[in-house]
Amino acid sequence: MDNRNMLLAIVLSVAILFGFQYYMSIKYPTPEPGTETAQTTPPGAPQGTPQGAPQPGAEGTPAAPAAPGGSAAIPTPGAAEGAAVAAVRSRADALAADPRVRISTPRLHGSVSLRGGRLDDLTLIDYREELDPKSPEIVLLAPLGSDHAYYATFGWSAAGGGVKLPGADTLWTADRERLEPGQPVTLTWDNGDGLVFKRIYAVDKNYMFTVTQQVVNNGAAPVTLYPFGLVSRHGTPEVTRFYILHEGLLGVFDKVLDEVDYKDLKEEGTITKSSTGGWIGITDKYWLTALIPDQAAAIKARFVHQRDNTPDKADKYQTDYLGPGVTIAAGASGQAENHFFAGAKEVNLLDDYAEKLKVANFDLAIDFGWFYWLTKPLFLGLLFLHKYIGNLGISILVLTVLVKLAFFPLANKSYVSMSKMRKLQPEMTKLRERFGDDKVRLNQEMMALYKKEKANPASGCLPILVQIPVFFALYKVLFVTIEMRHAPFFGWIQDLSAPDPTTVFNLFGLIPFTPPDFLMIGIWPLIMGATMFLQQRLNPQPPDPVQAKIFLLMPIMFTFLLARFPAGLVIYWAWNNTLSILQQKVIMMRMGVK
Repeated sequence: MDNRNMLLAIVLSVAILFGFQYYMSIKYPTPEPGTETAQTTPPGAPQGTPQGAPQPGAEGTPAAPAAPGGSAAIPTPGAAEGAAVAAVRSRADALAADPRVRISTPRLHGSVSLRGGRLDDLTLIDYREELDPKSPEIVLLAPLGSDHAYYATFGWSAAGGGVKLPGADTLWTADRERLEPGQPVTLTWDNGDGLVFKRIYAVDKNYMFTVTQQVVNNGAAPVTLYPFGLVSRHGTPEVTRFYILHEGLLGVFDKVLDEVDYKDLKEEGTITKSSTGGWIGITDKYWLTALIPDQAAAIKARFVHQRDNTPDKADKYQTDYLGPGVTIAAGASGQAENHFFAGAKEVNLLDDYAEKLKVANFDLAIDFGWFYWLTKPLFLGLLFLHKYIGNLGISILVLTVLVKLAFFPLANKSYVSMSKMRKLQPEMTKLRERFGDDKVRLNQEMMALYKKEKANPASGCLPILVQIPVFFALYKVLFVTIEMRHAPFFGWIQDLSAPDPTTVFNLFGLIPFTPPDFLMIGIWPLIMGATMFLQQRLNPQPPDPVQAKIFLLMPIMFTFLLARFPAGLVIYWAWNNTLSILQQKVIMMRMGVK
């Protein structure tokens, strides 16, 4: 295999991937990284008729999955959302419409609505919409009745009728005014027919809620109820539309990850799953809501989409699960406990919850991709370096050096091969001039030359192939992890997850002119393009004029393609190119190659 052809194939493959993303970013522009909010749209809340559990779907039409051992159903999103959706209100008005229990933790602000007992108001203290620390906190959950409602609720379902259950408009009473770590809140409601329902909310110092549902049976007959939990999101949120990142609905069922895009769920309507334990939720690039049932229980879970019955026909998405029945004898009580995560996808925190709660593959909420076995260790290594260095940008540079050292023998072999081929270029040119019309003889003479000089044109391919997974793993790390968001480097780079804010087309801010997005070619993209050009000049030049022109245009094309990528990635690439140039230059000098 000709090493030049191999390099060309790799470069063109990467260019196609990045070019597709560049095209999509122009066709479907999205907010700049770091200005996104988590709040978007949930499907209707499960406020069922007395015997219904929440069931996403078209206004209660779709059949709900049977509960293990019974025929109870989960309430649909639009089936019974109650009076709260009579009209769309502002977030502030929706919050003020109902009595609430305040949530106050070191990392969360919010409240629980006593009408319906919904967890529908959360903002993240540690994360802001913009770089300015005084900018608004990221809004994760929003109340029913407001624009882009997004909430979680829990309840019971009964097989058949005859049991009066709490629903969307049920007004609960609370034993405390504030929910804090170590200070749970108990909501209580009496159905008037002998059943007293209690919903106990507890929260830790991070993002995990523990929800315990209790039922006291003061009646004369036993009753069997099925616990459910659901997350509902109204409207389709803005997504980055990036091929390496999943944003939408997801869950782990019997230890297997299942990802469902919003578009695909619109086409399917309802997707049902069975599992022992596991988890199910909705993910954004950086934020996650996830229901975590009893990990020993057999559950039925679903992803559901439906259209709102309002004139604008808004989309509603719901993830839910239905647990096994709990039979409560007369004069006795029963309960079901589950957890609900609502917060930022911090890898160490997710790992900690996975260990404490025995939740399988909870870290897969972060889209580590195909090279999970490589991506996550690289990311953990980056966090380790950051712990001691204190600057994530410098940590990226140090990690790049460590990766280069790990692959030094392979890279060395590749560069030695390239240097030999470059050294032989004058001889190869003479052979082409002499035997250019006789391809068979030309190949014979070239193979003889390779054998004489102990040069192998294919020897540089394997090291390059081996390093491709590392490159994409690092790329994934820099793109999907929340630790990069709003992380400063130096100078004008104050957010490694956002593109370089400068551009050569207004002389880096000297001219009062804001170019269109595709002309935002900043300082770091120019540095990256320059290093790519220098690296190309060290490689053997293609004999074919067309290939030579393509290689000449590559640095320019990549400069434009990567200009709107996260600055952290561009800095990594420029630094990696620089290290490669130094390594290759030293080898060429030792071999006497000009």
